[in-house]
Amino acid sequence: MSQVSRTSIKKVNADQISNAEDMLAAEEPMEIRLAYGPADNRVQKNISVTMRTPGNDAELAVGFLFTEAIITSATDVQSVGYAKADNENIILVSLAENVVPAIEKTERNFYTTSSCGVCGKASIEAVKTACNIPESFDNLRVPASLIYRLPDRLRAHQDVFETTGGLHACALFDLTGKLLLSREDVGRHNALDKLIGAALNNGMIPLDNHILLLSGRGSFELVQKAVMAGIKIVAAVGAPSSLAAEMAEEWGMTLIGFLRGERFNIYSGAERIVI
Repeated sequence: MSQVSRTSIKKVNADQISNAEDMLAAEEPMEIRLAYGPADNRVQKNISVTMRTPGNDAELAVGFLFTEAIITSATDVQSVGYAKADNENIILVSLAENVVPAIEKTERNFYTTSSCGVCGKASIEAVKTACNIPESFDNLRVPASLIYRLPDRLRAHQDVFETTGGLHACALFDLTGKLLLSREDVGRHNALDKLIGAALNNGMIPLDNHILLLSGRGSFELVQKAVMAGIKIVAAVGAPSSLAAEMAEEWGMTLIGFLRGERFNIYSGAERIVI
């Protein structure tokens, strides 16, 4: 399934109109199903449906389950694959027989939207209950000059964005500024789930010695997912939300917004940034 789609358009330029072809970012629904329980009594459950850009679907599914605290490690997963050979929009995650998933997390639906229907403080407390990575002291220090360079390094890896201009992206860097992983998707939360799913599969969690870069704004949902992965430094090209900033402060995270050129704002954790 392609990540881009060709379409015929009418291009208007001043008083001229002409036929042209455009490239759009593909968007398709994906259903995540979970199979769990003993071999002689396996249960299948529909966990979520998300609109995503096809590609890295297994990472998306595993990353979603991890950041929603339904699973706690890569070893919980026995296999991941499409539920039907002729349908790449349904993916089945099979858990090891001894794993009991926290299915109530999906029934409560705490994190799947930015407006969860309860007060912000309750949302932050819910993440504290769900997160399996303990809070820890660190002495991370990163020069501002390194932060300045991250957006350009991410853009160099945004293949589909360069073609369509229609995707969100996120990237994981080490503390020297080396890009380790990047993922794109029409949904900013999907891009981050793909990234965290890849990190989980590669045995990189917790990501407490890494920097996360977001190509857009820093929402509560994205900061929550970063917390679940143990990330200490998050930089966003756009603005953070008030609840994202509150969440970052609560967890001792460095949250950067409006990263453009040699400028950015620090909303929490300023001690980690060296000028």
